[in-house]
Amino acid sequence: MKNQLLIIFVLTSSWIGAQTVISGTVTNTKNELIIGANVYLEGTYDGGTTDENGQFSFKTDETGSQILLVSFLSYETFTMAGDVTFMTDLKIKLREDVNTLDAVVLSAGTFQAGDNSKVNVLKPLDVVTTASALGDFVGALQTLPGTTTVAEDGRLFVRGGDANETQIFIDGIRVFTPYSPTTNNAPTRGRYSPFLFDGITFSTGGYSAEFGQALSSVLLLNTIDEPDQEKTDIGIMSVGATLGNTQKWEKSSVSVNASYINLAPYNAIFTNRNDWIEPFETTSGEAVFRKKTNTGLIKLYGAFDATNFELIQEDINNEDGLYFKLNNNNLYFNGSYQGVLNDNWSVMGGFSYTHAKNNFNVGDLAIKDTENSVHAKLKFKNRVSNRFKLYFGAEYFATDFQENFNDLTITDAKYGYNNNIAAVFAEADIFISKSLAFKTGVRGEYSELFKAFNLAPRFSLAYKTSEKSQISLAYGNFYQNPSSNVLKFNQDLKSQNTSHYIFNYQYNQDRKIFRAEAYYKKYDNLVKFSDEFPDFNSTFSNDGTGYAMGIDFFWRDSKSIKNVDYWVSYSLLDTKREYNNFPEKAQPNFANPHNLSVVGKYWINNWRSQVGFSYAYASGRTYTNPNEEGFLNSKTKSFNSLSVNWSYLLSPQKILYASINNVLGFKNVNGYQYANSPNMNGNFDRRALRPATDQFFFVGFFWTISEDKKSNQLDNL
Repeated sequence: MKNQLLIIFVLTSSWIGAQTVISGTVTNTKNELIIGANVYLEGTYDGGTTDENGQFSFKTDETGSQILLVSFLSYETFTMAGDVTFMTDLKIKLREDVNTLDAVVLSAGTFQAGDNSKVNVLKPLDVVTTASALGDFVGALQTLPGTTTVAEDGRLFVRGGDANETQIFIDGIRVFTPYSPTTNNAPTRGRYSPFLFDGITFSTGGYSAEFGQALSSVLLLNTIDEPDQEKTDIGIMSVGATLGNTQKWEKSSVSVNASYINLAPYNAIFTNRNDWIEPFETTSGEAVFRKKTNTGLIKLYGAFDATNFELIQEDINNEDGLYFKLNNNNLYFNGSYQGVLNDNWSVMGGFSYTHAKNNFNVGDLAIKDTENSVHAKLKFKNRVSNRFKLYFGAEYFATDFQENFNDLTITDAKYGYNNNIAAVFAEADIFISKSLAFKTGVRGEYSELFKAFNLAPRFSLAYKTSEKSQISLAYGNFYQNPSSNVLKFNQDLKSQNTSHYIFNYQYNQDRKIFRAEAYYKKYDNLVKFSDEFPDFNSTFSNDGTGYAMGIDFFWRDSKSIKNVDYWVSYSLLDTKREYNNFPEKAQPNFANPHNLSVVGKYWINNWRSQVGFSYAYASGRTYTNPNEEGFLNSKTKSFNSLSVNWSYLLSPQKILYASINNVLGFKNVNGYQYANSPNMNGNFDRRALRPATDQFFFVGFFWTISEDKKSNQLDNL
């Protein structure tokens, strides 16, 4: 018995003696004590928490090499591997987690939507309920700073750049013909329905090395990854109708949308400065198919539209007016895949195909052009750590443009070009701390047309100055080949170039945001030609230069006043350039030095209604008055427009909305057309170029039919 007790005593003593005490102190990088941190050995129940002195101590039976983990909210998990006998009196420092919501954001030059933690949110019905947008993404973006009001055009003009300098992408893949065709002095619209997208990123400059062939800005549209429910959307408008349907399965879904627009009823009611022979009419359809795989998501997106109209426009040099007819067919297909390869690597790839065909007549001219374009892209992401992420990839653009031209003197003249570009890019996100981060990258492009290679570096930095504010800097070099109206006549040129310099301050509080951003852009190698418009006999060169600089302000507040959401944008722009047929450096006629936009929305609960307004102001634009000396020597009067809208919730799934553009009927002037020859007094007569109508009235009814009875249009408002 004594021997048995002795054996038990020896074994117990050995077991007690085998226990190891693990201890230490946990602080952050500022040597501040961290209280309540979890400290434990991986794969065991052995551990503890730090006390009020930041200290921990616990015993373990484990021996040999083990992994010690220390974790605490808003800090990166600390990992230590080694023999447990050496894990005593440890001095552990935790680093701040750079992935938290309050971490610094690289945001210079960029507005993001679709993520409530970011700068600005635009839901699909926000596009409808912003009074001046009239259901168009571009119309809604024109209420943001950095854009210029060019009312007769309708495209995006950003920070002194013309509309061709902004490129649009869907799911990261290029859209070559994003706008519907139109006639002179009538604004165009984006081709694509806002109801198929759940997020946008609008960069007014200094954008990522991933994107190229855009001198001024990029607009990224993201289709919905996963619809929330099966539903049918029915829209009836004063100028047409829309129909959409979404179906869901276990791992896939499909959404389709079709619309028909005809302006005949509108032209019959409202006074119009055009003599319409056939009213503007367009039929369009879109579809998105999504398929989840074990490691990613496949998307297929397709869109088709057909547009035609015929009219006679006022013309000071033609008593009978100017005849214009257009027939357009446009097909766009986009396929993409994004997924994970392993814990650290992910991949994104896709391609797009565009087929655009235009047949139009202007007076005695008959022009037929066809464009076929392809974009293929492959991108990898390596998450080396929370503080270092690497992106790199390659892409290829191919465009085949052909045009037939016929008039009274030339029969079936043919011209065109092939514009093929190969590009590679690499970029890294580096987070020094939760308060300091930067992005650096480079993009290389080879143009087969010009037999030239361009290297474009990009850099941005952000520093968090307080819990709610930060400053950002950005620099970038950007290249873009000339547009089709030049390349179809001459290909002995080179890429145009800009350099961007941006400084940004941002203050972001709960449902409030203020941004101020100053910038400078330098243009080189802009295309010049010798005639009023480029043609067969024009002389072309890359001798053009220019600059654009200014400051943008943006304030949005949806908290201070109950049921009110409003934002104010102001842009100051100073720009001059010598390009196209400019004889000297001058402010181009699409640039407004001052642009102001005020948007407000108010929800009236007792009326189940939202009312809103949108006011736009733009200072005068330049034009050339032949009765005075000089080039672009005069300015139009200022542009003013006040638009109002109203949305009424008939039921949780039915909404009636109406809007009036330019409700006060401001007589805005976009410019002037002058006679080709002087009158009896030796002066040139002129005609004011004004919108086809001073006002546009829009009424619609939107009905969502869904098995989900909780679906509520109020959530969108």
